[in-house]
Amino acid sequence: MPRLRHLLLASVALAAATGSWAQSLQEVYEAARAYDAAYLAARAQADSALHRKAQSDALRLPNVSAGASLTRAETDPPASLSNPTGERFGTTTGALSVNGRQPLFNRGNAATIGQAERSLAVAQADLQSAEQELIVRTAQTYFDVLVAQDTLAAAQASMKAIDEQLASAKRNFEVGTATITDTREAQARFDLATATAIAAENDLRTKGIALDQLVGRSDVKPHPLATPVALPALAPPAVDDWVGQAQSGHPSVRRADLGLAIARLETEKARAGHLPTVDAVASLGANRISGGGSSGNTTSASLGVQMNVPIFSGYSVQNRIKETLSLEERSRNELDAARRGVAQGARVAFFGYQSGQAQVKALEAAESSSKLALEATQLGYRVGVRVNLDVLNAQTQLFTTQRDLSKARYDVLLGGLRLRQAAGTLHAADINAVNSLLSAR
Repeated sequence: MPRLRHLLLASVALAAATGSWAQSLQEVYEAARAYDAAYLAARAQADSALHRKAQSDALRLPNVSAGASLTRAETDPPASLSNPTGERFGTTTGALSVNGRQPLFNRGNAATIGQAERSLAVAQADLQSAEQELIVRTAQTYFDVLVAQDTLAAAQASMKAIDEQLASAKRNFEVGTATITDTREAQARFDLATATAIAAENDLRTKGIALDQLVGRSDVKPHPLATPVALPALAPPAVDDWVGQAQSGHPSVRRADLGLAIARLETEKARAGHLPTVDAVASLGANRISGGGSSGNTTSASLGVQMNVPIFSGYSVQNRIKETLSLEERSRNELDAARRGVAQGARVAFFGYQSGQAQVKALEAAESSSKLALEATQLGYRVGVRVNLDVLNAQTQLFTTQRDLSKARYDVLLGGLRLRQAAGTLHAADINAVNSLLSAR
């Protein structure tokens, strides 16, 4: 048992050292969410906005301060009838005070607090945008590796099939049933397939490095699509529904809408420059005097209301109002531009998704046709009515179709996420929906 335990620990340590781990899309997204620097920076920015709002809340709370002082005064008088020797004397004065101020009416402070609340909502919208961008970026990087794997598999299968065809052409040439042309054509195709496989292997390595960098792990192995492949239907099926969702709930639209609200509050704050401010003030003090022939303690307390009324500030308030009104108009136009932009983005993403689905169906039909065409061509080659080049072309067409079909399927899944991102409705739960279409290995 101890030896078995040591072997088990050694195998676990070896797996940890290699870092190779096969992960679902959901697991890769969770790892990226905890590691990606861009997303973590956006989350930190949102956290800072929460503390910035708390700072503005202090404007409605009382402000209390305490002060203390200690003063020593020395007097060196000249000789006089009352002080014939000119003796020096001094006094020590100590003071302690507590002062408080509670705002009662301040429109400028109220506008500042409202701006801080909306700035917090802006930061949350930015964080949602960053999370949606991370979802799409993770899926893109994840599917890039799967597409590269399928491309390499297709290239290797093509190279193997061409190698078999090359060997067949060489045998037929040796027995005199084929010409040297068939052998040279097969050799040329084999050399080209080898170069293609080398390039596909390097592309897979590059895509794998990008995925490892995203999650901070090494040698990540994504799960491919489960077979038979069943891509989800588009819901809702109308483009206007997606456009409506984008114009009402997209983070960039919410951000622009909040920006307009902040601009309006800035105008209100500028107009508050003409309004009075009212504060409740209170103070409590204690003094102690000793020395100089006199000593004693005194205390004082006061409570009152203080009002400050602006009269003239050199037209600065009027010009500040004009400035904020112009900035408010700018924010209004930015909101219109954001709504138009997300509407266009939703339409483009919707029709791109539809086109991807149609392309998948066409490539599935092309795959079936290419298989039948290859079988017929191989049969014709065996009976002598087709040449070797015809077989090589049919094989290339089949492998190219299978590679394109694989890529088109992943593009549809990614297009669905991009469509939800364009509509502003993309959430982490959508990763689970895509993840359910992948194999469990």
